[in-house]
Amino acid sequence: MMRTSLLRAGLRATAARSTMTIVPRAAASTHAISNPTLANIEKRWEGMPQTEQAELWMSLRDRMKENWVELTLQEKKAAYWIAFGPHGPRAVPPPDEGRKVALYTAIGVFVSFALFALMRSFGGAAPSTMTKEWQEASNEYLKNQRAEPLTGLSSEGYTGKGMIQSAPKQH
Repeated sequence: MMRTSLLRAGLRATAARSTMTIVPRAAASTHAISNPTLANIEKRWEGMPQTEQAELWMSLRDRMKENWVELTLQEKKAAYWIAFGPHGPRAVPPPDEGRKVALYTAIGVFVSFALFALMRSFGGAAPSTMTKEWQEASNEYLKNQRAEPLTGLSSEGYTGKGMIQSAPKQH
């Protein structure tokens, strides 16, 4: 019962779709865009609302889909400027941008150094494992354990410092 009603509904929908007619429509804009709309577009573009920018670009795009001989000089200039002009991501950076970048970078480096110096001033003495004696004992332990027998402390002819990286402990 349910299956037959679904089949009938599907057949009706298919029949309804096949009887629809497609009506061709004319191009969206076949007339030239007014000169006051395009006048001084280079200076007005950034201040225009997004919707107005989109409408103007769409109308220019529709006009460019047709024969370009029918475009006015103003429309050609406006279309070129909107597509390739120095606005948005292609805008020319402000003249003092390099100075600002250098200044903010210097401030960042100074603040980092100040934080480092502050943390070092409140830090305690170096841990006992950082003394030369401890590191020499670590070398002996690693040799006894045969650690890194191919290239490290336990290898034949090793001439490196091993774990030693600190000066002797001052008493």
